[in-house]
Amino acid sequence: MLELYGHLFSSYTWKALIPLYANGTEFEFKEVSPDHPRNAAFVRRAHPDGKFPVLKDRDTVIFEATAIIEYLAIHHPGPAPLIPQNPRNAVMARMLDRLFDNYVMNSMQQVVFAYLANPENPDQALLDKGKQDLLHTYRWIEDWLTTNTLPPHVSLVTCAAAPSLFYADWVERIPEDCPRLAALRAELLALPPVVRCVDDARPYRAFFPLGAPDRD
Repeated sequence: MLELYGHLFSSYTWKALIPLYANGTEFEFKEVSPDHPRNAAFVRRAHPDGKFPVLKDRDTVIFEATAIIEYLAIHHPGPAPLIPQNPRNAVMARMLDRLFDNYVMNSMQQVVFAYLANPENPDQALLDKGKQDLLHTYRWIEDWLTTNTLPPHVSLVTCAAAPSLFYADWVERIPEDCPRLAALRAELLALPPVVRCVDDARPYRAFFPLGAPDRD
């Protein structure tokens, strides 16, 4: 059976869980936490920087959430079209995957890391930079959505967009001048695989460094 190593509050773990849930793929979840030192030790061996998620399929080990989704699309396909069959559409899906990881998720994490580094007095310059970067990317996506459509759910784009927009909106609300993006976030959060990730993560909300909002 497949094994996925990660944590239920982790955005990148969600990214790997969503395709597994969407395709009904059998797997065993291995929580990486101080309560499960053997799982944490495996991840330290498997990943060059000791990060999760990590997928184990018998003797095959895959790390990085995007690579896990690509692997699942090839070796454990199901009804969810994870990677578009049309090569041009597949290129666009991979581009958007990088967009959500690098310019939404990473900008959100700039702010989170500032609070982790100094909860009482986070670096204001880092906070401003992270939030400004988010607003810039929000408006880029809003503009893109006026003339483009995403691949059908659940795709690689879904898997990247759902966790990044979920947490980014906690850090910097999607503004009123981005209605298409706000609608996309709501659409993603209504998908059953994403609902499951959100619900499973609820017990850990108190650990969100900025304080989790009373919504979602």
